[in-house]
Order: sequence, then structure tokens, then C-alpha cells
Amino acid sequence: MKVLARLLTPRTTVHAHCDLPCGVYDPAQARIEAESVKAIMEKYQANDDPAFRARALFIKEQRAELVKHHLWVLWTDYFKPNHLEKYPQLHQLFWEATKLAGAAGAKGQQDPAVAQQLLDKIAEIDKIFWETKQG
Repeated sequence: MKVLARLLTPRTTVHAHCDLPCGVYDPAQARIEAESVKAIMEKYQANDDPAFRARALFIKEQRAELVKHHLWVLWTDYFKPNHLEKYPQLHQLFWEATKLAGAAGAKGQQDPAVAQQLLDKIAEIDKIFWETKQG
């Protein structure tokens, strides 16, 4: 057992400000899912078939949940206190974006304008994210 433990013990310690050395986080994941949410809402509005609409709602809610997941991962795993010092609006921005993705927003509505608001918030987060990657 000691031999196995010794073989599995890392020989090098890596330090990073996030879970893994940078390169694994990207707001694009949230944006892509939010774009799907908006497209589904548009298709929902253009179709009167009850079966299609039921399926569209189911898929839209799944995608909206993925938006929240990707935003939370960025917020909790990537952004650190020094980012919040430089961008004090981050907390409010993430709160608003996750609310727009949730039951009170895109997950609970069929209005493409709500999805566009979500995309706009994600664009703001994206801009800040890439600014932090430069520094």
C-alpha cells in the first residue's frame, strides 16, 4: 500500500489562483447556453404546437440551469478578492446574471428580451474576465 501511495503522490506542487492553472475557465460556456435559451424562446414564440412548446420549455429550463452553473463556477472558482477590489460591481453583476438565468428570469419566462438581458450581463462579465486575464 505504501508503494502505491508513493507512486500516486505528486512530485511537483503547482500554485494557481484558481482550481487548475488558468485556461480552463471561460464565460463563453455560459454565453453559449444563454444563446440557446434565447433561440428556444424565439422558436417557442413562433410555434403553437403544444407538444413542441412543452419540449422547448423543458430544454430551455435545462439550458438556463447550465447558464447558472457556468456563472457560479466562474464566480466561485475563478474570481478572487483582488478581482472584486478592482471590479467592485462583480458581486452585483453575478447576482443579476444568475437571477436572469433563474426562475424569475429566463428559466421561468418565454420572453426573448429577458434572454437578451442575460446575454448582456454575460457580456459584461466576459469583458471583466478577459481584463483579469491580461493582468
